[in-house]
Amino acid sequence: MGAHFLFLALLALASSHAIASDPSQLQDFCVADLKSDVFVNGFICKDPKLAKAEDFFFCGLDKPRDTGNKLGSNVTQVNVNQIAGLNTLGISLARLDFAPYGVNPPHIHPRGTEILTVLEGTLYVGFITSNPNNQLFAKVLNKGDVFVFPQGLIHFQFNYGKTNAVAIAGLSSQNPGVITIANAVFGVKPPISDDVLAKAFQLDKKTVDWLQAQFWMDNNN
Repeated sequence: MGAHFLFLALLALASSHAIASDPSQLQDFCVADLKSDVFVNGFICKDPKLAKAEDFFFCGLDKPRDTGNKLGSNVTQVNVNQIAGLNTLGISLARLDFAPYGVNPPHIHPRGTEILTVLEGTLYVGFITSNPNNQLFAKVLNKGDVFVFPQGLIHFQFNYGKTNAVAIAGLSSQNPGVITIANAVFGVKPPISDDVLAKAFQLDKKTVDWLQAQFWMDNNN
């Protein structure tokens, strides 16, 4: 009886895992129809017979991006919105440009793990684990170094050096999403009540009001 119950429990666990996983590819590709009015989890496929090489192509990632902003950084995303052929393939990438002392501020990717490699310069990077530990895993990266940021965890990159820095990141989603913490908390419209933020961050309301009045920019393009 005990062995039979254990078998059923393991079968239920395996079944629930299978249901929770992403579905396997059922065709060679599913080029996104970005103009479709149909809403699905992802994008509707266009007719495979209408697919062309340009659906799998993006150019210009070798060009330095403008970092003349308050953050001193610029993130060029290459996801399904730029390459329609990425639809359903579960992968994308980004180029990160940093001015000296530029920062890609604390943020999360709700739908993807990130793996980053430094092409030029030096970056101080890190991620923070979830409650209750909130442990920081951080490292100084030089050219050729690689670091992984697990899905959904707060992470950041900061240019430690006095010269520009460049990195390339791969992400395990066609559309990993970005939530920049400061923007989401203090820049949201309509604003979160200053009573809530003053209590949560142990700040006085004047400081909260000042923070909410700032311009919270987005460095993702």
